[in-house]
Amino acid sequence: MCPHCEDFARTVVMLGQLALYADQMGADQTFVDAIGPSLAVSLPEPPPGMFPPGYDPNGGPEYPGEGWSP
Repeated sequence: MCPHCEDFARTVVMLGQLALYADQMGADQTFVDAIGPSLAVSLPEPPPGMFPPGYDPNGGPEYPGEGWSP
């Protein structure tokens, strides 16, 4: 296994668990708002082979509300 694969997988799992917690009744939204961005920023580079060669995360279709100006 690559050196960062385990860290990447563990962080993704924690983000998923946080998302599940955030959907529960009585979840501490302040905690979710503080921890979510911290976990997301701590994601290491994706392991090799996670995305196809030449993948551009900024490429793709425009989403509603993007690229429109009055």
